[in-house]
Amino acid sequence: MVERSDRAPLLDWEEVPSAEKPGGEAPAAPHAKDRLASPSNSRVGWSGSPGGPTPSRSFSNADGCSAPPATSSIPAGKDEALRPDSEEHLSDPGSREVSLEDRMVKWEEKDQIVSVFVVTFNTRSGNMLEWCLPKDMDLEGVEFKAIASGSHRVTTDFIYFRKGCYFGLACFANMAVESTVERGARMKSVGILSPSYTLLYRYMSFLEHQVRLQLQSPGHYSPLEAFYEDKRALLPPSGDGVVTACPANAWGAAINHSMHPEMKITHPAGCMSQFIRFFGEQIMVLWKLALLRRRILIFSPPPVGVVCYRVYCCCCLANISIPGIGVAVPEFRPFFYVNVADISALENELSYVACTTEKIFEEKKDLYDVYVDNQNVKTYRDGLKPLLRLSTADREKYRKLTEQRQMLLYSQEENGDCVSSEEDLFILFFLEQNNRIFQTLSEVAGSSDPTLTQESVRAMGLDPHGDRLFLLHLLEIYGYDTLLVSEQLCCS
Repeated sequence: MVERSDRAPLLDWEEVPSAEKPGGEAPAAPHAKDRLASPSNSRVGWSGSPGGPTPSRSFSNADGCSAPPATSSIPAGKDEALRPDSEEHLSDPGSREVSLEDRMVKWEEKDQIVSVFVVTFNTRSGNMLEWCLPKDMDLEGVEFKAIASGSHRVTTDFIYFRKGCYFGLACFANMAVESTVERGARMKSVGILSPSYTLLYRYMSFLEHQVRLQLQSPGHYSPLEAFYEDKRALLPPSGDGVVTACPANAWGAAINHSMHPEMKITHPAGCMSQFIRFFGEQIMVLWKLALLRRRILIFSPPPVGVVCYRVYCCCCLANISIPGIGVAVPEFRPFFYVNVADISALENELSYVACTTEKIFEEKKDLYDVYVDNQNVKTYRDGLKPLLRLSTADREKYRKLTEQRQMLLYSQEENGDCVSSEEDLFILFFLEQNNRIFQTLSEVAGSSDPTLTQESVRAMGLDPHGDRLFLLHLLEIYGYDTLLVSEQLCCS
């Protein structure tokens, strides 16, 4: 039995929306920007919307189709109202036992908020930190992350970012006001920090609601104070950003259950399909560069939220699930939104993917290996320029991915497939491709004749001629220096 918090009923963000119909029916689907896809309870990937681009909540419907989430799929402000009771109903009505996996799900949902803050734009001073909890938190520079450069051109936005060892999510809003002091516009952003970005999405709706309140009633911080008291993380004294909420005897289940935690960032349903449509065949170029752990910087004017999702999608291209592979390779980490204040941090990064709204970054050629402007992928590194050309195998892989997407969409429409999603398909497609490459490399390296031939390269799904340079880079980066490359693998 879980003790109810006497504060819980007082929290604004725990109220059930008035749009909810009587009789327990789910409320009408919100605007596309507000809808979130639900993670599946499989180890790999996400469970998106049953109908492709049109999202749906993870409730069982008349057909009995549902996508049970591994973590809470309903945005904060809706699911949080049910939170105090959630542990009481983990088991079936006929069972009092709570499985280890259920306990792990509850641990994964453990609140990890280390700070909450409000940033405002002042016409004289620019971006300013207006309020925060805790008061002694080092939030230097967060005012330029929570309000992206150029945000005055948009009315709403959301921003994922990194601040030291923490990740943040902030929701921005711009409201017209009749004030000469504010020059006709009031701009604020409400954000949070956490040691991990994988569960930040749960508070998206809360932050969107709070930033609107801050615009309408500046200085009203009590809901944010209550939120922080209820959700703050318990961090170890060392301050290394590790949450100590998981019981020691459950670490094995945690590793299994959270096999690919980077896949648990939220995205609007159809995020992956939008990514594919936006870049087209160019995603095969991004795939190679991500697998080679290159520094990828994506430029786009505001709004920056959708570009943060492109950062996430790029990270998904480089997933490998074979144990031991890539241990000595730089971790391919998302920085999400960066600005000029991050230049010194990026100078020390060996591998990353990030996005920015500041055009000046294009001139900082030593900070990145690959610069993405709209659909244009370019590099100033002579050794990487040949990788920007699509090989025959690249086009074949893209054709297969497109065919699989079409088959999935047909299955969803004709057969009411409510479990499979484009997000799962996308992630698994590249995961299997990456595993195929490294499985073949490992087999050849362990054979009596460790020579890569045209046949072994084709077995990886690569083009012996067009992908030769990519393969050489791959062997060098992942430490397969004992492998020999057949002389037949010459440049086309």
